[in-house]
Amino acid sequence: MTPKSGVFLAGSCIAAIAAVGSIFELSSGQPQLGGSLTTIILILAIPLTGILFYAAVQDAKANQ
Repeated sequence: MTPKSGVFLAGSCIAAIAAVGSIFELSSGQPQLGGSLTTIILILAIPLTGILFYAAVQDAKANQ
């Protein structure tokens, strides 16, 4: 693993944690940041997780 792919993988993990946290906040009924901001975070975090994970895998493959 290269440092670049490690950064991509770390970003993917953080985005996944944000998505899961947003789901729990929305399901609780009273999100701390408000419903609209929490929904925006969720909408951005889900595709960002996949994109960053894909970038990490592609970078690791390219540098093998």
